[in-house]
Amino acid sequence: MIDEIAGITRADEARGQTVWNILGQTYTLKQVSESSIAWHALFPAGTFVPPHVHHTQEEYIYVLTGRYTLLLDGQEQIAEPGDLVRMPRGMPHGIFNKTDADATSLFWASPTSKLEQLFRNIDRVRDPAEVVRICADFDVDFLPQ
Repeated sequence: MIDEIAGITRADEARGQTVWNILGQTYTLKQVSESSIAWHALFPAGTFVPPHVHHTQEEYIYVLTGRYTLLLDGQEQIAEPGDLVRMPRGMPHGIFNKTDADATSLFWASPTSKLEQLFRNIDRVRDPAEVVRICADFDVDFLPQ
């Protein structure tokens, strides 16, 4: 785990040059410490993260551009620029870009728990079934489809 240090992570930079490609999205690490992790997310048109549960952390999305369709505890909701999405630990959620345009956002989770290691392990894994299998080892469980 990286200790938090004072400074600025510039808009066009990643913390420690860390960029992950996960299920077609680009996650650019912006901050990481024991208590939280934050990343800029680019969701190209048509990409999504299937419904899943974080057992050990809260997760948040601040929408910068585009439109997200979210499945929050079984309810479909829409988030647009300026909206903040709150996903408490243990609450099933899925994140979808159902539009024809890219969507961007700032995600963060608290505490960091195993999320940084999870992203490292699923970076560039193309087989969704393998992503699901790996996630289970890091306290994130995908729901049956």
